[in-house]
Amino acid sequence: MTSFPQHHFLTDEDLTWETVGEGVHRKVLAYGPDLMLVKVAFETGAFGAPHRHVHAQITYVENGVFRCLVGEEERVLRAGDGFHAPSNLWHGVVCEEAGVLLDSFSPMRDDFVKGGL
Repeated sequence: MTSFPQHHFLTDEDLTWETVGEGVHRKVLAYGPDLMLVKVAFETGAFGAPHRHVHAQITYVENGVFRCLVGEEERVLRAGDGFHAPSNLWHGVVCEEAGVLLDSFSPMRDDFVKGGL
């Protein structure tokens, strides 16, 4: 059973980066049973291979340039842009200019949590 955090605030400096691929690092910022927010940093050329999951996902481009695939549509997104990937729809990104994505998931992703925040 997943243990949920008992606090309501987050401090970026208190959260640690986890390496999840070559040139890709993430921080789980906050979560509860129905929602999760994750920061993902990409080096130029790094990618999130096309994948799908049961979680609905909304991604916001904080900075950088990303080539994003959602379903069968591909677009280049920059700071301030974003996308929505409904449950079980294939999606992925290729980082064309180093940057950061903010991913939100509903429900939360148990597979991203190891022992709580």
